[in-house]
Amino acid sequence: MTDEQLLRYSRHILLDALGIEGQERILATHALIVGAGGLGSPAALYLASAGIGKITLVDDDTVDFTNLQRQILHTQARVGMAKAESGSQALAAINPEIAIVPLRQRLSGGALDALVATADIVLDCTDNFATRHAINRACVHHRKPLVSGAAIRFDGQISVYDLSRDDAPCYHCLFPEGEDVEEVRCAVMGVFAPLTGIIGTMQAAEALKLAAGIGESLSGRLLLLDALEMEWRTVKFRKDAGCTVCGPTGDARSGEYLRRSAADREPGGGVCRPG
Repeated sequence: MTDEQLLRYSRHILLDALGIEGQERILATHALIVGAGGLGSPAALYLASAGIGKITLVDDDTVDFTNLQRQILHTQARVGMAKAESGSQALAAINPEIAIVPLRQRLSGGALDALVATADIVLDCTDNFATRHAINRACVHHRKPLVSGAAIRFDGQISVYDLSRDDAPCYHCLFPEGEDVEEVRCAVMGVFAPLTGIIGTMQAAEALKLAAGIGESLSGRLLLLDALEMEWRTVKFRKDAGCTVCGPTGDARSGEYLRRSAADREPGGGVCRPG
């Protein structure tokens, strides 16, 4: 670690649980962030400021004027620019020493598989269940920890699926694919701006803990926030032994997830990125 890095990250290094060793692990970590909207914005900003060595930021959308109420990676001057590129500029301004790879594309199939394989930690900041399940299948296959958040109206949720552990549940264990799940769009239902900041920042905190190897993650726990009443609830859940994704005969164990990812439908809304 250089003298400049020792100074930049000194407040981390002062933490007994983290120290120089933990910060060095953070500096060596590659985080894949899928979604550069309401959740991806604070998550990416805090990971960059904390010194995550490499961030791959993926989003196929462009900055819209209506995004500016909550998507703090972007500015009015960058309306119309690709969100991945706009986000890359914001992150480089905060911490020019980290590597930032902006990708303007919708991940699926082999592209998703290849990108997850290169990452150490994956942050799901997307806005629909089809994409969430595709990311989950790839993370299960490559045994990569997944930090997943969601926000709509005044309701937020976050959990960690630490798929490097055999006993850890995956996203499908909690939200089985194919069940009747109502998807709603923040463009129709609205979203409280600070809510995306709260959940996205917590995603960054969980990712940094995983990168540094400190504390206890949210694996097996779903945190639910009612921001209107500012009340938290915790729901505990376990690995589903019969899970068709992470179970012994699951599709992500066999590689079937590649075919399913390629067939994923175009997102039509849902638990918000929001975008």
